[in-house]
Amino acid sequence: MKVPVLSTTGSVDGDIELPLVFSTPVRNDLIHRAYIHLESHSFQRQGRYPNAGMDVVAESNSPPTGHHQARVARMAGGGGGRQGQAGGVAMVRKGRQAHPPTSERVIYKMLNKKENKLALCSALAATTSSTLVKLRGHKIDKITTLPLVVSDQIESVSKSKELAKILDSLNLTQDVDRLRNRLKGRSGKPLLRGRKTKVGKSILLVVKDSKNLAKASGSLLGVDVVDAKNLSVLDLAPGAQPVRLTVFSKGAIEEISKIKSPHLEILVTTK
Repeated sequence: MKVPVLSTTGSVDGDIELPLVFSTPVRNDLIHRAYIHLESHSFQRQGRYPNAGMDVVAESNSPPTGHHQARVARMAGGGGGRQGQAGGVAMVRKGRQAHPPTSERVIYKMLNKKENKLALCSALAATTSSTLVKLRGHKIDKITTLPLVVSDQIESVSKSKELAKILDSLNLTQDVDRLRNRLKGRSGKPLLRGRKTKVGKSILLVVKDSKNLAKASGSLLGVDVVDAKNLSVLDLAPGAQPVRLTVFSKGAIEEISKIKSPHLEILVTTK
């Protein structure tokens, strides 16, 4: 399938043949599974202080009975404080946790290489579907063909003003503007924990070298830049739901052409 190559001004500058990886069948279940597994690689191990809730002087009144009290351990001492209160067990106030998490627990989920590769190919193929992109919530009313392929001149952009002008010429500004209504600050626990605002995802720029372009995208809402060699399902399907409005540079398409889809390899061998 051929798609037009656009210049940074929005005019057509030739065309390019998309690699076979963009013809991979879209598997939502596989993309979701790969996302969940890859997301676990960034989890932080949790543990608890072994003596949490146990650093108390508490003894059970068992075996003596007849005091009309439960045989749970109670605080020693006298004269107020926590004297007489239950402590040191899991079922009481300020007691220990029954089954605390341990840092030895395995939280790093493994995924087969071919399965991960097929999920990536499937996510790439989903970028060609305007129906899936619209279902995700992106604004693509003025865009005729997907995916968008731009000349390599975009990789030399290093200022946000220049990048914003390019996005406007490619009719992508409408998708960035839809996130502005999410800038309203939140209150409560999100505010206390440093999550004052929650901005969604907009355009993903896939280039061959993101050294300059990554600086320019810092102040644009929801715009992310990634190298083609580091492309992942985490970038193409945020939240484990395909797909994202993606813009490829011409050099990125050449880099992606090196990816061999396991599905297409099976078709070739069966023929």
